Amino acid sequence: MTSPPPGATAAGSGDPEPPRPVYDAVEDWVHGQFLPMFRRPLGGEYRWCCQWWQHAEAIVRLTALWHSWEALRLEPGTGIATWLRDHVDHQLPVLLGRAGPFAQCSEDEHIEPRQARTEDAPPGWWTIGDDQEPVLAMTGQRR
Repeated sequence: MTSPPPGATAAGSGDPEPPRPVYDAVEDWVHGQFLPMFRRPLGGEYRWCCQWWQHAEAIVRLTALWHSWEALRLEPGTGIATWLRDHVDHQLPVLLGRAGPFAQCSEDEHIEPRQARTEDAPPGWWTIGDDQEPVLAMTGQRR
């Protein structure tokens, strides 16, 4: 089954069909668009993990890049420039950087990221009295 060309009208409605995404899933976009386009020397400043899909932060960032790419590719003129400036230029250094989600991994080896530990706050910690601001309640300070 073939999809109608962009801008074609739905049968009998007179309204244009909404544009269909180029990619059906983030993995398709990563393999078809992201990796071929954004090549970097790996191992020093830039990191990548062969099992990128094991990193929740990477999934969120790559999905955000994919969704914004799908939307902005349709904008005439400066859509892709806007995508590069507003999305890629911020996300790429975070995603591929030394302290990013792939910090412990390499292109050939996945190392499971460790989740930071946490402790529950003591009872009443989050209780705010009528005379206290939320930040003041947490620090025990009064106005």
